[in-house]
Amino acid sequence: MKYDIKDIKLAARGALRIEWARNNMPVLGLIAERFAKEKPLSGIKLSCCLHVTTETAVLMEVLKAGGAKVNLCASNPLSTQDDVAASLVKHLNIPVFAIKGENTKTYYKHLEAALAFKPQITMDDGADLVSAIHQRPQAGHANIIGGTEETTTGVIRLKALAGQGKLRYPIVAVNDAYTKYLFDNRYGTGQSTLDGIMRATNKLIAGSAVVICGYGWCGRGVAMRAKGMAAKVIVIEVDPLRALEAVMDGYEVMPIKDAARIGDIFVTVTGDINVIRPEHFKLMKNGAIVSNSGHFNVEIDIPGLHKLTKSRKMIRDFVEECILSGGKKVYLLGEGRLINLAAAEGHPAQVMDMSFANQALSAEYMVKNHAKLKSGVYKIPDAIDKNIAALKLRSLGVKIDTLTAEQKKYLSSWEMGT
Repeated sequence: MKYDIKDIKLAARGALRIEWARNNMPVLGLIAERFAKEKPLSGIKLSCCLHVTTETAVLMEVLKAGGAKVNLCASNPLSTQDDVAASLVKHLNIPVFAIKGENTKTYYKHLEAALAFKPQITMDDGADLVSAIHQRPQAGHANIIGGTEETTTGVIRLKALAGQGKLRYPIVAVNDAYTKYLFDNRYGTGQSTLDGIMRATNKLIAGSAVVICGYGWCGRGVAMRAKGMAAKVIVIEVDPLRALEAVMDGYEVMPIKDAARIGDIFVTVTGDINVIRPEHFKLMKNGAIVSNSGHFNVEIDIPGLHKLTKSRKMIRDFVEECILSGGKKVYLLGEGRLINLAAAEGHPAQVMDMSFANQALSAEYMVKNHAKLKSGVYKIPDAIDKNIAALKLRSLGVKIDTLTAEQKKYLSSWEMGT
């Protein structure tokens, strides 16, 4: 079996950490039980480009229980947990191509290794795997029947591809499931982003001015957690509806050029490019901290920051000190990559339980329905979304009501009014 990881000797530690995650992912556990009996993915070759974390390892176990043949590469150069990669190789015989801190050349070499597997289904987080496929002749990947996509950035890229009429196969937008974005994006990103910033800097959040660029579900989550830790929260937006929502949620809303002067900690979660630029770095306080929790490291204009920088050094793990002219210091966290995975462990297992349940069930859905689907980006079926929510409630010991026959009749009628 071919693989490329940091050190196979890390496997024992990785196995223990995977066990801890598994203990906190009951929905995937229930799906694994059914998959082991029914084998809905029997013989299917599945290439996954995901963050190589303990939670991802549990998903790999579930897919393999369902009969799939899987391999895995990283969806971000800094998001791999090397001990987890080692455990997947040693204990599950899953080919893994991922090393934390790998350079760009190695990252793309690992993507190629995943594609050499000749998958029938792709499972992506950011659409790098799909992008690589679409940059080569279709004949080499005619065996692909469908795919799934985990995150907002990836869905945006796929819709752009589909909008140009170039998407070659159907892909389920896992990110658009309620049980994904309402929980993973909001609660997961909210907690793990602050966790990553604190681990990297050991700075006090209380009393700090935290500037959040973007008020989508991820931005809402970061704002909520920062506010809960007694920060002064400032929101940057370009969408008037989201900006208005932020105002109504009690946050200050202003242009980035105004926030740049007063922010202590900056977090980008927009999915767009060059949100924080040189003109903003010039306005920042001495000691300003700049971080990103969007999928790619393009939200902060890092080349622009480095052009302004007279000298720089790694003053702490994942903290680059940039000294600008005049002696002002700006601190860039995690190379501008996902700070929650670069400096911390990513989302809690309880949240990823639902996100990866969507991945597993979407893979099953694609196997069963691909022949009926044209190339395009598809919303995850409501039945899958609600099933996962029901399983999560069941695992939490929470019961809910059901509609009475009278209530169902009322909801389906038009005659009954005032």
